Amino acid sequence: MSTRLLDSDNLPRSKTEEWKYTNLARGLGKLAELAPEAPQEVFIHRNGGKTGEQIEEILWEGVPNSHQQPRIKMILEDGEQATVIERHTGQGAYWKNMATEIVLGANARLNHIRIQEDSLDAVQTNMVHVTMERDSTLNSFSLNLGGKMTRHDIHAVLNGTNIDCSFNGVNLLSGTQHGDTTILMEHVAEQCLSNQFYRTILNDASRGVFQGKVHVHRGAQKTDGYQLSNTILLSPKCEMDTKPELEIYADDVKCSHGATTGQLDEEPLFYLRSRGLSEAEARMLLMKAFVDEVVDKIKDETLRAEIHEKAEKWLKEQLS
Repeated sequence: MSTRLLDSDNLPRSKTEEWKYTNLARGLGKLAELAPEAPQEVFIHRNGGKTGEQIEEILWEGVPNSHQQPRIKMILEDGEQATVIERHTGQGAYWKNMATEIVLGANARLNHIRIQEDSLDAVQTNMVHVTMERDSTLNSFSLNLGGKMTRHDIHAVLNGTNIDCSFNGVNLLSGTQHGDTTILMEHVAEQCLSNQFYRTILNDASRGVFQGKVHVHRGAQKTDGYQLSNTILLSPKCEMDTKPELEIYADDVKCSHGATTGQLDEEPLFYLRSRGLSEAEARMLLMKAFVDEVVDKIKDETLRAEIHEKAEKWLKEQLS
């Protein structure tokens, strides 16, 4: 998969295997007829030989009745480090049709935090392509709160040895929101580690999708590849579609995938209520702990506290 923008004249539907659970044409409606604006581009290139942390913050704001084409390209040369905070907001109905490219040189380190709070009338598609060389590290986190329909499509290629690549995320959806995360992790070289860890809470008639794949190429021995998707359903009308996959052509690997979908466990709920908590307080505590396990993987304390606050606010709204 390249970082090309989607063609609005030939939008993928659910019958297209790559987009199995996301009928983009139906979700966009009349927005697909809008002429695309000129691409908006952000280019981050670190090649100064500095070893200190470099921080960038990007804000993408959706404009009503528009077809926007934001593009982000991040290149970290050998030994470079950076933290990139990507924020999404907007008003009204729009299609934010994104392309993101990340290139990490040898021993480069990138922390990428994505906070998606688009309008509840908006559609966002984000096609992400990642290329990593030996000894590089990528720690990516995504918080998905907004959007009528969102698709975060990631293709990561681990080209060198001793790479550490993690994609973590929290999806908090309600109403009729549709949130889709699709990841293809390609282990090309040996002795690499990859993690996919996503947790989702759905309410009302919302729908979540997680499609995660670990592809271990021939010769990529001593690969560690893990993926886990956990979902809590707060309503009988919501739906979660999960499609974990392993495709392995090497024999000396440690790979696993897992997925759970269900309501809150009644046993810890009963225990907390027996200790004097109300049912609402007990549910809040359990759901907060469910989300916090992923959020705690964010290394920056300030960002971690901000995302904890946003998640807690959403949970209180759903339980009120």
